[in-house]
Amino acid sequence: QVQLVESGGGLVQAGGSLRLSCAASGRTFSTYRMGWFRQAPGKEREFVAAISWSGGGTYYADSVKGRFTISRDNAKNTVYLQMNGLKPEDTGVYYCALASITRQYNYWGQGTQVTVSS
Repeated sequence: QVQLVESGGGLVQAGGSLRLSCAASGRTFSTYRMGWFRQAPGKEREFVAAISWSGGGTYYADSVKGRFTISRDNAKNTVYLQMNGLKPEDTGVYYCALASITRQYNYWGQGTQVTVSS
């Protein structure tokens, strides 16, 4: 089993920044990729960003390109999401997810709330 714990959410004004962290523990040796997703009120969960655990390749949703940066610390089994230039439409619950060798996101964190005021 894998456990994911997110932190770093909060309330920020438009244009501000936040840094989310996600610490993974347990059977993390087979990690293929880690990602961030978000869910706004009344909307479906959507992909935000992902990073390959070995090569470090990164992937972003068009809506966050140029504003968000995903990074990882393999030694700490932690992934980060630096969010700059936040907009009210970035508001939602942000979830960390881990894909193992199956390449499916099978493990999810509990989520952390991000609220951007206008």
